[in-house]
Amino acid sequence: MDRTGRRRQNTRGQGDLLREEILTAGVRMLDELGEDQALSLRAVARAVSVAATSVYLYFPDRDALVLAATQRCHEELVAAGDAAAAREEHPAAQLRARILAQAEWAQAHPGLYKVLHESAVHRRLGMPFKEVMVERTRAAVQRCMDTGAAPRDDALTVTIDLRTAVNGMLAQRINEPDLPWPPLADQLDRFLTKLVGLRR
Repeated sequence: MDRTGRRRQNTRGQGDLLREEILTAGVRMLDELGEDQALSLRAVARAVSVAATSVYLYFPDRDALVLAATQRCHEELVAAGDAAAAREEHPAAQLRARILAQAEWAQAHPGLYKVLHESAVHRRLGMPFKEVMVERTRAAVQRCMDTGAAPRDDALTVTIDLRTAVNGMLAQRINEPDLPWPPLADQLDRFLTKLVGLRR
């Protein structure tokens, strides 16, 4: 910005930097709002000190910005799970670490988690990039079965059951925080025992 508080025009090659600033601001605001319909592209523009027309150069409408923001969040979730699993050696411990890391990310970013799963954009457009997390979890479940850490079954079906339980539990914790919730890790361990068949 210059001394008047106005943003200097981007020089050639810096457009990607502005797009990144806009996207980062959108992610932050979605986390605060907890839903996509309240997001305003004008408010995002004000947050990064640019004209609203500058935002439209990169995101033609609010849905495009929300979709890009949720894809970034999903990538962070996958990365958190991958990093946690990489610190473990046994397949059962890897699966548990992956699920726990993703759940902890959701608890740290409840607004973003709500947008990922409950937003109007999600209902209207879908988010095919979320298949990456499903496949990572399915592969982890399959390794547990292949090594005898879990009983043989259809790994994808078990993964969908586990995903449904974890996502439902996290949504409930976010939307009904006053319930007497048990420790997060204990509840996830029960899911892994009952749905995957891991021994505690």
